[in-house]
Amino acid sequence: MKEQTMSQLYEFQINTLDGKAASLADYRGQVLLIVNTASKCGFTPQYKGLEALYEKYKDEGFAVLGFPCNQFGGQEPGDADTIASFCEKNYGVSFPIFEKIDVNGEHAHPLFTLLKQEAPGVLGTEGIKWNFTKFLVGKDGKVHDRYASTTSPENMEADIKALLDQ
Repeated sequence: MKEQTMSQLYEFQINTLDGKAASLADYRGQVLLIVNTASKCGFTPQYKGLEALYEKYKDEGFAVLGFPCNQFGGQEPGDADTIASFCEKNYGVSFPIFEKIDVNGEHAHPLFTLLKQEAPGVLGTEGIKWNFTKFLVGKDGKVHDRYASTTSPENMEADIKALLDQ
């Protein structure tokens, strides 16, 4: 069942931050780090580490996909232009950022519903606890691991490299 469910990962269509339709099928065969982000969070400096990983491994088939979310302390209040400007100006973000979404609750984007089902959190809970929760997805579209907000991007590098080497 898990394999069948994960094939759905590449079926998602979602708008980029600039409003253009995008398909996750474009990332088939790549290692992905899918992250819910926020501009006014204590973990926001992780953008720097996420960008560093992206720059280091993008030519090997790795992508970071950022999904702004305002569900945790209202820490992503801006519109798309504000978010894009903040990410570029403050952290030089060049990895793809998608439209602002919900990751929990009845309006949660189906992508995050799927990710949470495939990689539950502590004690099997599915809900995302805070900004910068990260899901590492292998080339086969299966979730390899889920990382808490407190896990720095640098601490995931070995796992990313291992999946890229498979």
